[in-house]
Amino acid sequence: MDSVLASDGDLYLRWTVQTAVKILVVGHFAVGKTTFVGSLSEIRPLRTEETMTQAGASVDDLAGIDGKTTTTVAMDFGRLTLSDSLVLYLFGAPGQQRFTRLWQDMTQGALGALVLADTRRLDQSFDVMGLLEEQGLPYAVAVNHFDGAPAYPEEEIREALDLLPETPLITCDARDRISSTHALITLVEYLLNRTVQEHV
Repeated sequence: MDSVLASDGDLYLRWTVQTAVKILVVGHFAVGKTTFVGSLSEIRPLRTEETMTQAGASVDDLAGIDGKTTTTVAMDFGRLTLSDSLVLYLFGAPGQQRFTRLWQDMTQGALGALVLADTRRLDQSFDVMGLLEEQGLPYAVAVNHFDGAPAYPEEEIREALDLLPETPLITCDARDRISSTHALITLVEYLLNRTVQEHV
């Protein structure tokens, strides 16, 4: 899904930008990271998707995933200008275990991460959250909406994911720009509050 693209005059970074912030969008295989980055990016997002092959099907868990024909093999990249002086860079990390080393490298310089989760496969989020915790990277969790996926109360999802009380949990639809924006705002507000508390 393509994002709402910037006009021709906004394709290049504004000369007034002084601060760039790096945010990771992470999650297990086929949870909607590419779609999320695409729905928010003001420029046509960089995507490194390849067609899935029969060989890949024996490695990647396709259980419960219908219609998945491509997969990210390096990263997704998008940009969102927040003001004349501030720009946000979104890096979507591949979800398969074999890309863990690349994924760890991508955490360098990141302010935080948004973890996308799927209620059909919540258990697959543990490895992702574990890697973030190993890297000391704060995160929020956004449960991505999939048609036909079961819905659970927030308390049950929080318990199933073993989230700390302060870790934000929100639902979103990665296909929808407004919904994705709310999820991103939740993460940014959490990161700002952490920064304020650390300097009190």
